[in-house]
Amino acid sequence: MTSEEIFARLWRQYIQDNPDAAKIHRLLSDLGETVVNDHIAFRTFNDERVNVDALAQPFINNGYRECGQYDFPVKKLFAKHYEHDEPNFPKVFISELLLEKFSTDLIRTVKTTLNNIPKNLIGNVELLFSGASWSPLSYATYKALLTESEYAAWIYAYGFRANHFTVNVNALTSFQEVSELNDFLIEKGF
Repeated sequence: MTSEEIFARLWRQYIQDNPDAAKIHRLLSDLGETVVNDHIAFRTFNDERVNVDALAQPFINNGYRECGQYDFPVKKLFAKHYEHDEPNFPKVFISELLLEKFSTDLIRTVKTTLNNIPKNLIGNVELLFSGASWSPLSYATYKALLTESEYAAWIYAYGFRANHFTVNVNALTSFQEVSELNDFLIEKGF
């Protein structure tokens, strides 16, 4: 699967769950803007089956290369970002929760959840689109994870998918400042 196919599929999935993103994209396009995606972000855990390196592989296979590593000690996260030589391809940002920094209950819950991922998704590009493949979900499990980590609870609820897409504001011609874009979106009801 090419990078373009991956991004198109992720975008379709994202706007299905976040229809306002499609409306904003359309508003900007109606102004004559070419909306350039600055980056796309993913969340995961530092389990070797689904860690940053595992999620990055489909992008690396399509010409992306690692361009930075980041530590977020307060959030107990590690992250990497990847870029492609094609300047219009978005950067890919993947962060992982450092499980060893959490309680044994959280670690056990995450490991049990990850053990329920269908085996055919591990090491497969399809993991990027699989959502919470460990369904059915438990509200009690979600709440327990949330007490320790919003990040862990989000992954439990939404699974593997794009966490967010972004607009490269510097590529827009109708707005000189981020505040102008914000004002425009507020004016339009966002």
